[in-house]
Amino acid sequence: MRRSIELAQVAEAAGYRRFWLAEHHFVSVASSSTTTLIALVAAATRRIRVGSAAVQAGHHTAASIVEAFGTVDAVHPGRLDLGLGRSGQRRTELLGPSGAPSRPREPERVVDGLLIPEPFPGEKLLTSPLVAATTRAVEFDGARQPDFADAVSDVIALLRGDFAVEDVALRAVPGEGADVEIWIFGSSKGQSAQVAGHEGLPFVANYHVSPSTVLEATEVYRTSFRPSDRLAEPYVVVSADVVVAEDDSTARHLASTYGHWVYDIRSGAGAGDYLDPATAPPLSDDQRAVVDDRVRTQFVGSPSTVAERLDTLARVTGANELAITSVTHDFEDRKRSHRLLAQEWGLA
Repeated sequence: MRRSIELAQVAEAAGYRRFWLAEHHFVSVASSSTTTLIALVAAATRRIRVGSAAVQAGHHTAASIVEAFGTVDAVHPGRLDLGLGRSGQRRTELLGPSGAPSRPREPERVVDGLLIPEPFPGEKLLTSPLVAATTRAVEFDGARQPDFADAVSDVIALLRGDFAVEDVALRAVPGEGADVEIWIFGSSKGQSAQVAGHEGLPFVANYHVSPSTVLEATEVYRTSFRPSDRLAEPYVVVSADVVVAEDDSTARHLASTYGHWVYDIRSGAGAGDYLDPATAPPLSDDQRAVVDDRVRTQFVGSPSTVAERLDTLARVTGANELAITSVTHDFEDRKRSHRLLAQEWGLA
């Protein structure tokens, strides 16, 4: 937790615009109580925007989301990004009636220099015992989850001050009128991209976890977009996983256990400790096959090497901003990665 706060301070000093925190449960990452950590980071920084990437709407009511962010905004006004995602909602819709994938898999391709790999078959992960147990632990038995579009509409209404239940007006205090930016996170051309477009909200497309679907997600978002009082035209952020070091060889060494970390996640064990590249055994051929798309779409190298590849990502996707995550075994290497990239971009 202290390192997460320190990393936010490093990002602020380096000139980054935002510091976002994910929501995950029962895994070895600092994201189990996202809004609490957002409050701690906001208190330890001065200018950088702080937000969620993203609140799992299936695990929270709209009222609890708005009241929590409204509480932090009351102390740190005008600095919060409220990211909303569908994680935790209707996982089974990805499977057909027989348990087979619900859509065909597109072959790997390169689009104007950007690798779009074949989709990872994630259906097995959705049925892992850890995912099932986690879902049961964070939800009440028999709870009915709202449709994601309805959840987003309720969040907007609570912030705007015209929310009602069965014609009874309810005001979020704090929360109503909070100066927060709403973002929608999505990995495919499904409901998240459509809701972001219909509501006229900015959209965050997930290249670092789902690189195969980033182009279709942004296309559907732009096609669905309707101007709102928040945005006159589409606004897209695309995520990327990077490791930057002084030279390409050092960066490749630091990133050499990224595949081990991803394999733990995709095998259903959840995100564990990030292994030391100096002592970790190599992955087997079968293990490498499970993580191949993620490893090959990670941006690894010297500052100029990574910046050039990120320019390609931004150009091909039409991204207005890039969201960068950098994971290494040693925290000092992680801080250096962010600093070197910021220097290469001239952010400070």
